[in-house]
Amino acid sequence: MAGERDGDPVRRALKMGLASALSSYRDELGGGAADALRHDLADLLDAELAAAALAAAAKVAGPPAARAAVAHGEAPPPSETDTIDTLSARFPRIIGRSPKMLAVFRLILKIAPTDATVLIHGESGTGKELIARAIHDLSARRAGPYVAENCAAFPETLLESELFGHSKGAFTGADRQRKGRFQMADKGTLFLDEVGDMSVALQKKLLRSLQEGEIRPVGASQGIKINVRFISASNKDLAELVRKGLFREDLFFRLSPIKVTLPPLRERGDDLELLLERLSADAAKRCHRAPPTYSPEAVALLRRYRWPGNVRELQNEVQRVAALVDPGRPVEPRDLSAEVRAGAGA
Repeated sequence: MAGERDGDPVRRALKMGLASALSSYRDELGGGAADALRHDLADLLDAELAAAALAAAAKVAGPPAARAAVAHGEAPPPSETDTIDTLSARFPRIIGRSPKMLAVFRLILKIAPTDATVLIHGESGTGKELIARAIHDLSARRAGPYVAENCAAFPETLLESELFGHSKGAFTGADRQRKGRFQMADKGTLFLDEVGDMSVALQKKLLRSLQEGEIRPVGASQGIKINVRFISASNKDLAELVRKGLFREDLFFRLSPIKVTLPPLRERGDDLELLLERLSADAAKRCHRAPPTYSPEAVALLRRYRWPGNVRELQNEVQRVAALVDPGRPVEPRDLSAEVRAGAGA
């Protein structure tokens, strides 16, 4: 079968197109070209998923204004009559039916069609990037690029180049001009995670770019106009950093005309069991096993634990259980990690 597919002329043409695209990515990004192309292809598939979700939402949107919004590729406007199922259908990649998460969904549906700058605050592992992506997918910019970067992943000198790009010869090793994340996100959305870890000097340059709608690559003598919707996130309290003199007050106000606060997992009630079901199914696929079931005693322990790492920590726990527990046997308290058992008082 694989040989037949490879011999298909349409498939060969598509492969040639991808090869040409990869060559262009190499010209622009160098060694990270293959990973960047995979990421962008995944984004395109995700956009198809979002489109399907919008179509599903249209079936329950009801009023003409809601149906018209879906027809133009936008999120149907939130309604006081929205049911839990309606809201959940609009966010297919986010698991949540608790009151606090539904409130987040309603807020996103209000702000997504605008170009308002958004600050997302939440503990580590609460899903801040999922929220940023949902805002993009439900906006008028959804056909444009979505570019995400973690400010904590780079030292200051490299982060400046990553965000704003650089000109040829700007520093040792800069053998060619390179676009930064702002230019890559032009006419789309730029999401910067952990913006609270950015140095004060770089904060100043970011503020100027947001105010003027223009960036200046490292080593360049002239600015470049950019058109991006800017979303940032932090697990730190930026207002507290402002009070300590670690974050610019003017940048804080520029970043936070709209603030989305994500609840920690311990405050999401029955969402834990919904997440447990979804994450268990995903982990089982990777282990080539049937999804594990959990005894009532194990579920009770999981609910008592406070999950300082939130959904990301739950995902790690589920992956561990899926790999270690014998197939067909319910997960018991003794199967859970020592950290979870101790934290839950077992």
